[in-house]
Amino acid sequence: MNITTVREYWNARPCNIRHSNSELGSEQYFNEVEERKYFVEPHIPRFAEFKKWKDKKVLEIGCGIGTDAVNFARAGAQYTAIELSQKSLDIAQKRFEVFGLDGRFYLGNAEDLLSIIPIEEYDLIYSFGVIHHTPNPKNIIDSVKRYMHSDSEFRLMMYAKNSWKNIMIEGGYDQPEAQSGCPVAYTYTQDELRLLLDDFEILDIHQDHIFPFVVEKYIKYEYELQPWFKAMPEKMFDTLCKSLGWHTLISCKLK
Repeated sequence: MNITTVREYWNARPCNIRHSNSELGSEQYFNEVEERKYFVEPHIPRFAEFKKWKDKKVLEIGCGIGTDAVNFARAGAQYTAIELSQKSLDIAQKRFEVFGLDGRFYLGNAEDLLSIIPIEEYDLIYSFGVIHHTPNPKNIIDSVKRYMHSDSEFRLMMYAKNSWKNIMIEGGYDQPEAQSGCPVAYTYTQDELRLLLDDFEILDIHQDHIFPFVVEKYIKYEYELQPWFKAMPEKMFDTLCKSLGWHTLISCKLK
């Protein structure tokens, strides 16, 4: 699979672009996108810790339409991003314009990071649900090291092989993304991630997030739990997410 196919896929339908029915690019649209994203995935703000990076330099690998991006910038981070999809990048830049925020944006393939973004040190390298969609994830992982100092953190989310969703995908009941035909969506065990990140010291690694809603109603902005999750006590569901969550969340630093 080549990067052109990946780019075309995400240009056709950027991630979360349908999280609001309001006018695309309006303040209301962006607010609704953020509200829905963090309602469904409340672990993201906990993982990113936006306020921690005030006055710090943050580089995001794959900003998408900029939901996490604006929260880093609002918190006072000096924000930089690279994004493969021109359409996603245009929306993210519009978002910064609408909210009066500053950031640097680069269009390009993160596998070629070193030739696109000037090499300088960042306090946080952040990538949520992106690196597993590129044909050669190791190319990005190796490049990230050049942008880190001894106290920098690298925080990333990668899809979990040992997960509820992957079991459903392998059984033919689900797919990696909301839209069908995703060209690349690698999954990893935690041991495989440790090997991929062998030049890094793992500070924390854990799983989270099982999507619990009836999809047919969710796309209509109705939040009805699947009957098997509805019958499950909340603490039991939380335990299931920690054991079989789709998102593996990793925090690490250079060895």
